[in-house]
Amino acid sequence: MTESASPHISTPRITVPGLQPGDPPFRIVEIDGEVVGEATSMTDVLFAAAAAGITVHDLDDPGMVRWVGGGKFTWRLH
Repeated sequence: MTESASPHISTPRITVPGLQPGDPPFRIVEIDGEVVGEATSMTDVLFAAAAAGITVHDLDDPGMVRWVGGGKFTWRLH
Protein backbone atom coordinates (compact mmCIF):
# COMPACT_ATOMS: atom_id res chain seq x y z
CA MET A 1 0.00 0.00 0.00
CA THR A 2 1.33 3.44 -0.85
CA GLU A 3 0.57 6.69 0.83
CA SER A 4 -0.34 9.62 -1.34
CA ALA A 5 0.63 13.18 -0.55
CA SER A 6 -2.14 15.38 0.72
CA PRO A 7 -3.59 17.56 -2.04
CA HIS A 8 -3.98 20.37 0.48
CA ILE A 9 -1.07 22.72 0.95
CA SER A 10 -1.02 24.48 4.27
CA THR A 11 -1.09 28.25 4.01
CA PRO A 12 0.34 30.22 6.93
CA ARG A 13 -2.25 32.33 8.73
CA ILE A 14 0.14 35.30 8.96
CA THR A 15 1.92 36.89 6.00
CA VAL A 16 4.39 39.75 6.37
CA PRO A 17 5.28 41.25 2.96
CA GLY A 18 8.45 43.23 2.25
CA LEU A 19 9.50 46.50 3.82
CA GLN A 20 7.71 49.70 2.78
CA PRO A 21 9.36 53.13 2.81
CA GLY A 22 8.19 55.40 5.59
CA ASP A 23 9.38 57.12 8.71
CA PRO A 24 9.98 54.61 10.15
CA PRO A 25 9.92 51.92 7.45
CA PHE A 26 7.18 49.35 8.04
CA ARG A 27 5.80 46.04 6.87
CA ILE A 28 2.16 45.20 6.28
CA VAL A 29 0.69 42.39 8.40
CA GLU A 30 -1.91 40.12 6.83
CA ILE A 31 -3.87 37.54 8.78
CA ASP A 32 -5.96 34.97 6.93
CA GLY A 33 -5.53 37.02 3.74
CA GLU A 34 -6.71 40.32 5.21
CA VAL A 35 -4.55 43.34 5.97
CA VAL A 36 -4.77 43.95 9.72
CA GLY A 37 -2.11 46.62 10.20
CA GLU A 38 1.46 47.76 9.93
CA ALA A 39 4.50 46.56 11.84
CA THR A 40 7.81 48.24 12.55
CA SER A 41 9.18 45.26 14.50
CA MET A 42 8.65 41.58 15.26
CA THR A 43 6.81 42.64 18.40
CA ASP A 44 4.18 44.43 16.31
CA VAL A 45 3.61 41.22 14.35
CA LEU A 46 3.09 39.31 17.60
CA PHE A 47 0.68 41.98 18.89
CA ALA A 48 -1.34 41.80 15.63
CA ALA A 49 -1.50 38.02 15.91
CA ALA A 50 -2.59 38.20 19.55
CA ALA A 51 -5.31 40.73 18.68
CA ALA A 52 -6.63 38.19 16.17
CA GLY A 53 -6.57 35.46 18.81
CA ILE A 54 -3.49 33.72 17.40
CA THR A 55 -0.65 32.62 19.65
CA VAL A 56 2.65 32.47 17.80
CA HIS A 57 5.20 30.22 19.48
CA ASP A 58 7.83 30.39 16.73
CA LEU A 59 8.23 33.23 14.22
CA ASP A 60 10.45 30.90 12.16
CA ASP A 61 7.66 28.33 11.67
CA PRO A 62 6.76 28.57 7.95
CA GLY A 63 3.42 26.93 8.73
CA MET A 64 2.51 29.90 10.94
CA VAL A 65 4.26 32.96 9.45
CA ARG A 66 5.32 33.66 5.87
CA TRP A 67 8.00 36.35 5.59
CA VAL A 68 8.19 37.89 2.10
CA GLY A 69 11.08 40.08 0.98
CA GLY A 70 13.18 39.51 4.07
CA GLY A 71 12.96 37.62 7.32
CA LYS A 72 11.92 38.56 10.81
CA PHE A 73 15.03 40.72 11.28
CA THR A 74 14.42 42.89 8.17
CA TRP A 75 13.11 46.24 9.39
CA ARG A 76 15.46 48.77 7.70
CA LEU A 77 15.72 49.85 4.09
CA HIS A 78 19.10 49.15 2.57
